[in-house]
Amino acid sequence: MVNQIQVTSKIANSRAKILAEQLRQFAFGKEIKRLYLVDVYTIDKRFKREELEKIGLMLTNPVTENFAVNKEISPPKFSWVVEIGFLPGVTDNVATTVKEEIEDLLKVKFSLSEGVYTSQRIFIEGKLKFKEVKALAGNLINPLIQRLEIKNYSQFKKDGGMTKIVPKVRLSKEIRVDEVDILGADDNLLTKIGREGIANPDGSSRGPLALDLTYMRAIKKYFQKEGRNPTDIEIESIAQTWSEHCKHTIFNDPIDEIKRGLFKTYIKGATEKIRKKKGRKDFCVSVFTDNSGAIALDENWLVTAKVETHNSPSALDPFGGAITGIVGVNRDAIGFGLGAKPICNLYGFCFASPWREEEIYRDEKLTQKMLSPRRIMEGVIRGVNVGGNCSGIPTPQGFLYFDESYRGKPLVFVGTLGLIPRRVGNKPSFLKRARPGDYIVMVGGRVGIDGIHGATFSSEALNVGSPVGAVQIGDPITQKKLSDAIVKEARDLDLYHSITDNGAGGLSCSVAEMAKECGGFEVELEKVPLKYPGLDPWQIWISESQERMTLAVPPPKWEKFLNLMTRRGVEATIIGKFTNSGKAIVKYKGKKIMDLEMNFLHDGLPPRPMKTSYSPKFYPEPIIPRLKNLNKTLLKMLSWQNIASFEFVSQQYDHEVRGGSVIKPLIGRGRINSETTVICPVLGLKRGIAVSQALYPRYGLISPYWMAACAIDTAIRNIIAVGGALEKIALLDNFCWCSSNEPERLAQLKQAVKACWDFALAYETPFISGKDSMFNDFKGYDKKGRPIKISVLPTLLITSLGIVENIFKLVSPEVKFPGDLIYILGETFEQLGGTEYFALFGSVGSNVPTVNAEKNKKIYRTLTKAIKKGLVASCISLNRGGLGVALAKMAMGGKLGVEISLKNLPGGSTREDFALFSESQGRFLVTVAPQNKNEFEKTLRRIPWAKIGRVISQKKIIVESKDKKEIINLDLEKALKAYKSNFKNF
Repeated sequence: MVNQIQVTSKIANSRAKILAEQLRQFAFGKEIKRLYLVDVYTIDKRFKREELEKIGLMLTNPVTENFAVNKEISPPKFSWVVEIGFLPGVTDNVATTVKEEIEDLLKVKFSLSEGVYTSQRIFIEGKLKFKEVKALAGNLINPLIQRLEIKNYSQFKKDGGMTKIVPKVRLSKEIRVDEVDILGADDNLLTKIGREGIANPDGSSRGPLALDLTYMRAIKKYFQKEGRNPTDIEIESIAQTWSEHCKHTIFNDPIDEIKRGLFKTYIKGATEKIRKKKGRKDFCVSVFTDNSGAIALDENWLVTAKVETHNSPSALDPFGGAITGIVGVNRDAIGFGLGAKPICNLYGFCFASPWREEEIYRDEKLTQKMLSPRRIMEGVIRGVNVGGNCSGIPTPQGFLYFDESYRGKPLVFVGTLGLIPRRVGNKPSFLKRARPGDYIVMVGGRVGIDGIHGATFSSEALNVGSPVGAVQIGDPITQKKLSDAIVKEARDLDLYHSITDNGAGGLSCSVAEMAKECGGFEVELEKVPLKYPGLDPWQIWISESQERMTLAVPPPKWEKFLNLMTRRGVEATIIGKFTNSGKAIVKYKGKKIMDLEMNFLHDGLPPRPMKTSYSPKFYPEPIIPRLKNLNKTLLKMLSWQNIASFEFVSQQYDHEVRGGSVIKPLIGRGRINSETTVICPVLGLKRGIAVSQALYPRYGLISPYWMAACAIDTAIRNIIAVGGALEKIALLDNFCWCSSNEPERLAQLKQAVKACWDFALAYETPFISGKDSMFNDFKGYDKKGRPIKISVLPTLLITSLGIVENIFKLVSPEVKFPGDLIYILGETFEQLGGTEYFALFGSVGSNVPTVNAEKNKKIYRTLTKAIKKGLVASCISLNRGGLGVALAKMAMGGKLGVEISLKNLPGGSTREDFALFSESQGRFLVTVAPQNKNEFEKTLRRIPWAKIGRVISQKKIIVESKDKKEIINLDLEKALKAYKSNFKNF
């Protein structure tokens, strides 16, 4: 029997009010007079009436809410009702939690065929037609994952309510393992299989394998030696393992003269050289060998770091893609070594402008419309919100960046820092190894068809064939229980030998990767717990359903491990054994369906040498009128989307949970966004972790080399600005490129990676982890049905991680006291190519900012010394928007005025607006108390600097030109209003 419990508010409902305001921004929305919300819980299980009443009481706050059991709740007056729920098979996190609450409350268990499903009804009062209501509702749902039902008042009354829908997955097909005939396939058929996937009996394909002809020929040759055709699960497993997402072939294959590939030569090569030079001062512990990189916090603790991308799924389902990204990278911490505790989340979002309404489609018939930039932005922000906040992990550090090249695919960067003791028991915590005879144990969530072909899907451009099944929705509550049970208990009880997460490729990759530690594995696939029956073996094997980890548990410790997981509400199942056979074997109900050599599975992919060619584009310098008064210009810059406050994001991401926040995402009385945040990972320690991020995609239009160099320099400089030391900074790289099979794009990539080598070595800042996403292109159609291709700007995100010795001696950017002196450190040149100032005028320019690492190192070490001496009151790194924006942010943060002169500005800038908005690298603004003036200036002898002004009590931003003419005299409140104006309606 199917039961329903409906819950509504007795008092004014803030959710209804917010939703009404949201809908009124769309066409027809102004006709809405009132909204009334009802939450619906559909329970597909037989219960007695009194049991349902208990469940209803559990789901409501009796002071503010009412509920009804198997009875419709509706307002007395309404025009339309819209019900939104999930489609079958889509993860419903609220429903999962409610099901567990019911089991705990009534001491019952749901069978595999029983379940709980949630939906929401929106009752609308207003003069609206059906098509108008449907259009409004279309702004609330994602048709890939959600269903929609609409009724008017009379139809609702006539039918006695809405249709009672149970979105249960029903897979009635025959479970089968197919042989794939590739021995008889010619190159054309091999190419088709590799591109479109294995054919179904009806002629359709299962989805992309992302295997090109070179790879397909290698697979065919292997099975010719084996004397048989492969099974479907073997082909699928190889595709996951060899995918660009997993093997990073573009970074590892030979390119031009670089035979060892870009990664080994430049990224890993730089780190090895730096670590060797540091010798005993090397603070790196584990790099490029595990789910995260790790550095030493002190003699007792390690800090781990990983930043991932989740671009392709977020383009289709922004909420699901983003929440899956953040909980997935949390598992990169849990899966490091013997298990690190996630302690901090990072984020970075690159979007198209949310005010653009241009329609684009995935298909030629214009039936598969891509979500609007606003929907994508709101969904992604909400996904990371839910993922982090529900997991109890602070999310202090992040950024927003906008460019129209991100219309087809947004870039969604998500990162996690972890904390782990240096030793667990009597062993180093970062070492792990599955051993022959260990049980292969899957813990956490169950397996469904969500996440099929996730790894191969993200290894190619987004198009009409992109599979819906590649989108997953993460469940942070389930993962929180898993995380706590592992890192707070099982790890320290020494109950397992190795652990990794089920990310890209699901079990096919996690089991096979762990098996490299011992030499083989054997899996009994029918033992894998499923969300619902009817999955084919290949689907079970490669599904990326979330919240799962794979562990190597020694048999003598299995019972204790299982007992612990059961008590903590975490499902744990033995699905096989690790071996030393050299074989990757999967069985299903006793029949061997996969039998591959481990060497071939991991190392059988042939190298694909790449060639590059580069033709740099020239962008003329724009002709910009020279204004005598720059008040309006500064206001425009402060409200510019890549500079404006994104407080609306920072304030909804909990950064105070766990009580370790030191330098926060919103700074000062004016609550400006900080470039760097600092946390204290172990309460009671003076040591902290400073984190920052930097990217300059528009610089890459002119020079990918200087784009990368400036990102590295800025990420480092931001750590220095709060009091970090150059000797204790490590880096992470995230390359998001486009069309990476084109020689031109590969040449740009090669330049950027070469800059990583040059400047990591120059600053002696090792890379400890990284990730690449190589095909961030959209191939589709515009609203007239014309083919279009939208490629992201080649984008490199550099994340910096610094160990700060004393959190009580850090410096924040807001000005502190009237009378403090303002200094600039570093030189300002007319380097505005690719800057935000030129973007304001729709131009690029050619004179891109460059980096002089030798000069900058002297500046950075000098500033670090001054901060340690306590001579600096406030400090800000000059980034996007240059001196003008940095000065305004310092003033707005402290809600005190500033006055400066450009007369003595070091460098070669002549025009006032260029001096103010140049983005020359290596610069800081610093305020110093008058009594510290002489000692501070003594420390600056070997670097370029100037005293340019002072902090004033009058709430003004005042700037004088070189000839002492006032070019800016701006009220501080006007500046702050402009800074916070752009996203005030979000």
